[in-house]
Amino acid sequence: MTTATVPSQESVVPSQESVSSAENVLTLLIALREHGRLRVADAAQLLSVTPPTAHRLLSTLKRHEFAEQDRKRAYLPGPRLAQLPSGAEPPHDLGGLARPYLAALSRTVGDTTFLVTLQGNGCRFIDGVESDRALRVGSRVGLLLPAHTTSGGKVLLAQLPDTELVALYPNRHVRMRDGSMRDLVTLRRELGVVRRNGYALCLEESEQCVNAVGVPVTTRSGKVIAAVVLACPSASSNRRHLVDLVPDARATATAIAENLT
Repeated sequence: MTTATVPSQESVVPSQESVSSAENVLTLLIALREHGRLRVADAAQLLSVTPPTAHRLLSTLKRHEFAEQDRKRAYLPGPRLAQLPSGAEPPHDLGGLARPYLAALSRTVGDTTFLVTLQGNGCRFIDGVESDRALRVGSRVGLLLPAHTTSGGKVLLAQLPDTELVALYPNRHVRMRDGSMRDLVTLRRELGVVRRNGYALCLEESEQCVNAVGVPVTTRSGKVIAAVVLACPSASSNRRHLVDLVPDARATATAIAENLT
């Protein structure tokens, strides 16, 4: 007769190494969610580990879709991390609810429309409707771009308390599309103008040959949950043209917000 071997209590206790690894993974998840962007060097410093170890942990998060990488190979929140519950998250079906309004706006003004949300310090394009013009801005749905380089992202950053804004940019600088750096004081100043105007412009800041204007989607309780964006080829638009589009964009944002209540 055989007898089953019951593992001793000591044998099932996690090793210190496994506990440490789990804590490091959780720390990285929190950092990605709160700051929106991590380089390997940042992660290594945060965890007090070597860069190869930090790279291994971040690669694991990427493999399981909790992280993804941008063009500079920095790590951003991945789709599975974005799905985790959060009181600040917009409704999960927001894109579907907004699509008819985005389509109507695109037909009215003849330009490509998007709905975007803030994800860390990134701007996530959750839905959009392409213009049917020959010269048009293509779809960005699903992309995560640096919020400070997009019109919708700037609208959403402008709503944050200063402490939250600083937490998103711990290095006190932001990198522009051309590789130049801008200090946080300059960004704060620009966001102050956005807040006063109620809209933000993007003049080829996120992509060459693309201009855009964004306005907030504000619920009746006063909470900004997303932004409506109109994107136009820069060859057929200028600052004046973008400002002229603001009333139509605001009407669409209001309709979307009212449809949520």
